Amino acid sequence: MKHPLPSSSQAVASASKRVWIDLDNSPHVPFFAPIIKELELRGYSLTLTARDAYQVCELADLFRFNYKRIGRHYGRNKALKVLGTCFRAMQLVSIVARDKPDLAISHGSRSQILASGLLGIPSLAIGDYEFAARPVLFMPTWVLIPEIIPKSAVRHISDHVLRYRGIKEDVYVPTFRPDPSIASRVGLNGSDVVVAVRPPATEAHYHKRHSEELFAATIEFLGQAPGVKVILLPRNAKQAASVRASWPDLFAEGKLTIPVQPEDGLNLIWHSDLVISGGGTMNREAAALGVPVYSIFRGKIGAVDRYLAKSGRLTLLESVEDVRAKIILERRSRVGTLENTNTATRMDIVNHIVRIFESKGGVA
Repeated sequence: MKHPLPSSSQAVASASKRVWIDLDNSPHVPFFAPIIKELELRGYSLTLTARDAYQVCELADLFRFNYKRIGRHYGRNKALKVLGTCFRAMQLVSIVARDKPDLAISHGSRSQILASGLLGIPSLAIGDYEFAARPVLFMPTWVLIPEIIPKSAVRHISDHVLRYRGIKEDVYVPTFRPDPSIASRVGLNGSDVVVAVRPPATEAHYHKRHSEELFAATIEFLGQAPGVKVILLPRNAKQAASVRASWPDLFAEGKLTIPVQPEDGLNLIWHSDLVISGGGTMNREAAALGVPVYSIFRGKIGAVDRYLAKSGRLTLLESVEDVRAKIILERRSRVGTLENTNTATRMDIVNHIVRIFESKGGVA
C-alpha cells in the first residue's frame, strides 16, 4: 500500500495517535529523549522498546524511560546477525501488536522495520550514515536524513526521502547542561589532560580491522604521554575485558579507567579536553559541543563526517603516524553552561512526524 507523502501543513495530534519508537543502539536514547518529550506535549501516545545491547537499557533507565526490554545483540557473525534481527522482529511483533501503533519510528532499527512490515504499520527510518546495511525483507515507508546527505545516496522512493537541517546530534545537544559531579565519579583531578576514548565497533558490519590498529596505537600513544588521563568507553563487557587484558599496567597506574556506572556521554565529553573515537556518534557529539575530536573510524566515510572534517570540526586519523603527529594533548578552556538554543533540527524531525500523521489520509 502506498502511503501519502507528508504535506507541509502542521497540526497537533489527537491523543489517539500512537507512535512506537525502538531504541536499538545507545546513541538513540539521548537522540529520542527531546523528540519523545515534544511528541508527548503534542498529545501523542508512546510505545517504547529497547534492545538489551550497547548499554541501551542502562541509558534508558538513566533517562527514566518507560520501555519494554526486547532482544539482544547476536555478535559479529553475519548469519547470526540476520537470524538475530529476524528473531527480535518476531519478539517485537508479539509485544507491539497489542498496542496497535499508527507509526513506527527508529534510527535505523532493522528489527523494527521488519516487524512493522509484518504488522502493516507504516515506518519512518531516520539515518545519518548512507553506507549502513539495508534492511532485510522490508523497506521503511519513509526515510529521514540530514540535508548534508544527497538524496541520490539513499536507495529509496525519491518522494519518500525526507530531510532535516543540521546533524542528528543537534537534536539533543541544545538541551544539554553540564554536571560537574562526574569528576569525582571518574577520578578527574583537575590538572590532567582528560581524553575520552571510544573503541571501534568491532561487531558492526561496517568495521574495518585497520580501526583496531589505530585504536591500539592511540592507547600506546596516550599511555606514554605525561599528565594524561584516559576515560575509556567500551561498547560491551567483552570489549572492556579485552582492553583490560591488553593494557593491565595502564589500568593499575590509573592512567586508563572505565566508568563503573553508565554516564551521560555528552557530560563526559564536555568534561574532557579531547575525544578520540572509532564510532560516528561520539565524534559528532564532540563536534557539536566544540570539543576537539579525532576519528579512528576507517570504514567508508559518510557525508556528515566529510562535512565536519572539511569545516575543521573533526580530524580524521588515517595511519599510526597520524596518531602521533595530529593529536594535540592540551587542556581546553570551558564555560559553566552552553549557550546553544538552536532547536531547528529537532523541530524539523518532529514536524515531519506530525505531517505524516496530518497529511491527507493519515498513516493508515
